[in-house]
Amino acid sequence: MTVKIRVDEKQLEVKKGQSVLQACLANDITIPNLCFMEGMSEPPASCRLCFVQVAGMDKPVTSCTVEVADGMVVHTDTPAVRRLQRSGLRLLLSVHEVDCKNCPANKQCALQDLARFLNVGLKTKRFEHYLKDVGMDDSHPTLTHFPNRCVLCGKCIHVCRTTHDRPLPALAGRGFDTVINFYGAWEPDNIPCNDCSACADICPVGALVLKSD
Repeated sequence: MTVKIRVDEKQLEVKKGQSVLQACLANDITIPNLCFMEGMSEPPASCRLCFVQVAGMDKPVTSCTVEVADGMVVHTDTPAVRRLQRSGLRLLLSVHEVDCKNCPANKQCALQDLARFLNVGLKTKRFEHYLKDVGMDDSHPTLTHFPNRCVLCGKCIHVCRTTHDRPLPALAGRGFDTVINFYGAWEPDNIPCNDCSACADICPVGALVLKSD
């Protein structure tokens, strides 16, 4: 079953039950996002980038959490939407180690793509730069984790849960001290990582790197 919506003056017929983000992406309409993956039953909306303006709503909303409805009118490029997206990206960059030439994600990095799309410099001056004390965690037997590259999108957690029924990585800490932590659901001597690279493959910013690489 389908519904009809209008996005930026474009009329679309989309699947009922889809989120606004899914509907737009399926129709080649770009909405900045970092944490969304197909198959998520409850998108986390943690990146705070996928804002849109929906007619009849007081303020911009996260498009990954709003379901399409027949007759819905959506705007993806209003000043309020872009202001929120640029602020969200600058916040992410304020806790990100911008060292692109030494990062394996260089030129394939989601942050680089977002900065280009939103016309935001990678080295932001709007917020104080804050990096974690531990720049590299080498404690995992097959992965190296770079906390100051990580954007806490949660994709590694989701793909690990999908692949192995329960995730090895998990979010730990609070606020700026939040990090990806390993061994939460597995014993260190019984991890499935030797034959799996799903979390490193899905990471959009090169924060998880296989030691064999």
